[in-house]
Amino acid sequence: MVVERKFIDDALIKAGITKYLEKQLSKAGFSRVDIQKTPMITRITVYVTNPGRVIGRGGSTIDTLTDTIKKTYKIDNPQISVAEVRNPKLEPRLVGRYIANSLERGSNARSLLHMTLRDIMQNGALGAEIIAAGKLAAKGARAKSIKVRFGYIPKAGAVTRLVDEAHVTAYPKYGAIGILVRIVQPGTKFPDMEMKKIALPKAMEAKPFPPRDRDAPREAAPAPTPAPTPAPAPTPSVNKA
Repeated sequence: MVVERKFIDDALIKAGITKYLEKQLSKAGFSRVDIQKTPMITRITVYVTNPGRVIGRGGSTIDTLTDTIKKTYKIDNPQISVAEVRNPKLEPRLVGRYIANSLERGSNARSLLHMTLRDIMQNGALGAEIIAAGKLAAKGARAKSIKVRFGYIPKAGAVTRLVDEAHVTAYPKYGAIGILVRIVQPGTKFPDMEMKKIALPKAMEAKPFPPRDRDAPREAAPAPTPAPTPAPAPTPSVNKA
């Protein structure tokens, strides 16, 4: 039971650190955190879209985060390093936060989820799934859920560890909406299975506007046709008695 308890404690510590960093680094575009324990130090890697906000002026912000994590979660010698997110479209937490912000502004849920799924797949993901559940309709309507999915998403077994996922909650004026995002990253290798990039169906492909050549000379607009001149009114004849 000692080994099992250690795994549970490590998972709880990681969940607590993730929740704390998500709250503190929301403006820096927090995505995820990786924790690696060594005999000497505990290396904590934070993935954000804006590393400058995490470091702070003279390293003040990152020093405050290190001291808080050390005292709150009883971690010996934590070392925080910051990494920039390469592609925000493939980060489940950032995608979920984008959906949550859009729903809070009143966007249509179904079209928003389909558009977001298309963007994820166009960035090279092998599979993606988005589920939104809660008050998706107007005030007084019943809660419901919408699920969109494309590609390969394992649901059981050890291979589920290869799927990145995140839970985000939106708070529009009608009620809370839970959002679950699962993404299979490009290049993920599953045992006994060869994965290839999946082509999007034509219904999901975005229709771009035709390109416009800025250097080509513009055709002159045709001159307007002058309006016909009205004929003068006839002069009435006067009969002299």
